[in-house]
Amino acid sequence: MSRLLLVRHGDTELNSRERYWGHTDVKLSTAGLRQAEKLRDRLTAEKINVIYSSELQRASVTAEIIASRHQLNVITCAELREVNFGKMEGLTFDEVSQLYPEVTKMWVEGNPRLQYPGGESLDEFNKRVSKFLGRLENHAAEETILIVAHNGVLRTLICYLLGIELKHRWQIRLNLASLSIVETHPQGATLTLLNDVSHLGWEV
Repeated sequence: MSRLLLVRHGDTELNSRERYWGHTDVKLSTAGLRQAEKLRDRLTAEKINVIYSSELQRASVTAEIIASRHQLNVITCAELREVNFGKMEGLTFDEVSQLYPEVTKMWVEGNPRLQYPGGESLDEFNKRVSKFLGRLENHAAEETILIVAHNGVLRTLICYLLGIELKHRWQIRLNLASLSIVETHPQGATLTLLNDVSHLGWEV
């Protein structure tokens, strides 16, 4: 496989720092666009061979901004969409706790039987994201691949790539507009950078 640059999209108009946006196609905010530009500047010197992105515009626009320095088209993938939170879309954690206490308990515990009300189950989400790994198998070992996606998707991919149990995804923190790097090889994968936001400077 290859060297993977894992980028979480920038902040959105509807406040991705506080609210859970899954399949809802929210736009990047002015701050989010600025964060994407800083990611672009950070990655300008990288020799990127291909760029994959979630279809959702907060990720795809982040990817397009980065791609502008590399003369590459962005390949959008449905597998990289964030989890469908169903009736929990747009709510804060406190609001979810009040409206869906049983779901919140399973969520906090990382229960694999978790089903978001009116949305995806955790199992459905895992199977969807795992399909993306098939795309990576088609790339040469010397290639560098940029993947722009969402918090839940990227944490799940990191677990799959490192061969660790998915329950550990809850222990991985990925800030908005962060960069993580996984280097893959026949024997497995190595996480060489996690949740780096040094390019954001005072905005962190």
